Amino acid sequence: MDNSSGVGVLDKAALVLSALETGPTTLAGLVSSTGLARPTAHRLAVALEHHRLVSRDLQGRFILGPRLGELASAAGEDRLLATAGPVLARLRDITGESAQMFRRQGDVRVCVATAERMSGLRDTVPVGTQLTMNAGSAAQVLLAWEEPERLQRGLRGSRYSAVALAAVRRRGWAHSVGEREPGVASVSAPVRSPSGKVIAAVSVSGPIERLSRQPGRLHAPAVIAAAERLSEVLRRNGGE
Repeated sequence: MDNSSGVGVLDKAALVLSALETGPTTLAGLVSSTGLARPTAHRLAVALEHHRLVSRDLQGRFILGPRLGELASAAGEDRLLATAGPVLARLRDITGESAQMFRRQGDVRVCVATAERMSGLRDTVPVGTQLTMNAGSAAQVLLAWEEPERLQRGLRGSRYSAVALAAVRRRGWAHSVGEREPGVASVSAPVRSPSGKVIAAVSVSGPIERLSRQPGRLHAPAVIAAAERLSEVLRRNGGE
């Protein structure tokens, strides 16, 4: 099969990156596996190193660089957002309630995707809305698995306790009843990167009259399933 793109220098750079896919490689190893002349292989590897696409290990061997991981992470996040729409729409249809996905940005959480109810009383949270990290089930999920020091900082001034977050970690989901806003209840579950880090929270929210004072009994299984579906997208694609 002809792998030539017609742009010779890019084809050769791709050969170098592919050669590093199996692990640390010396310059001699690069020459052997790519078939490139030694000066060409060296020049390309050093140029790719400049752009952080290639790096060196402690023995000076060439390895894949950190920029590739950063690009893969960004691609994973794009896939997460692209996939979130259909998953949240299905969650809305299953539960009959508005569904959202939140990500943490510093001291706030931001709604990055949503699927609203088509009719009736809605708890509308438009995309881009910034909400407090001090209250609400999504805030609990985004904080519960943090490092101890950051977790303790996040608890200051919050309307939930360390005991509540321990319960969230134990059962894998959070709920809140009138915690962020009077009359509103919600259920949230974590979306995890392939490394296991919680990077987002999937939620359903609506009036207490519909969700009751134990909304997890009604909707936790569906919310967990939606969050797991999004986590699986990241695992399949290797995004962080």
